[in-house]
Amino acid sequence: MLTEVADGVWVRQSEWVWSNAVVVRGEGGLVLVDPGIDGADLSELADDVDRLGVPVIAGFSTHPHWDHLLWHSRYGDVPRYATLGCTTVAAEARERAQAMAAESAEGVPLELIGLLSPLPADGGPIPGEIVEHQAHAIGHAAVLLADRGVLIAGDMLSDVLIPLLDARRPDQVSAYETALDRLAEAARDVNILIPGHGAVAKGPEVAARLNADRAYINALRQGEDPPDPRLSQDWLAGPHQSNLNQARHSSE
Repeated sequence: MLTEVADGVWVRQSEWVWSNAVVVRGEGGLVLVDPGIDGADLSELADDVDRLGVPVIAGFSTHPHWDHLLWHSRYGDVPRYATLGCTTVAAEARERAQAMAAESAEGVPLELIGLLSPLPADGGPIPGEIVEHQAHAIGHAAVLLADRGVLIAGDMLSDVLIPLLDARRPDQVSAYETALDRLAEAARDVNILIPGHGAVAKGPEVAARLNADRAYINALRQGEDPPDPRLSQDWLAGPHQSNLNQARHSSE
């Protein structure tokens, strides 16, 4: 079920690692950001969109991990955009993404995974401002809807997942610090933060998310154990550990 979190911005959360699909009303129609996760979720999102009565005009992937590259034929044969870096990696790793989707989810249209085009310089049909950085994944981008006070953050600033660094690339701690600086600047006048996984943050919680991830990264920089409640034994009880493992697997 879609939940409207701001004017013309809806979120639908899946059980799988609390993944958030975002629907944004732009000029001329709807833009789907990171729709997912399994076939049932994708189909139910299509039902939700149909009920809005507004056509889908585009898709946007925040970064090139398989769970952010999904699509369904019911959304239509429309352009699906990403940053140039994300588009390049998604094309190179498409077979791997398909294999990981087949292993981790059911009923996903594998043939539609990762069919992205570079976002035009003027942003095309994607409303707002693209905030690109290199933390977590190459070509990662947030979407700032300043007129609605919303930041769609991709796999950053989650309340359920720790910052996940790409160990295959050098100096990810610095990349993460730079990304948090960029996101903090974008979030100055934001009231709503939508992470790729976890709860939507509202009001003071937005700054709290930034502060928590800064503390975590600062600890890594100092070679210390990160002071993060998401790593506590209480938090890891129940489904959290399995979800954390799934999220780490999805970023490999």
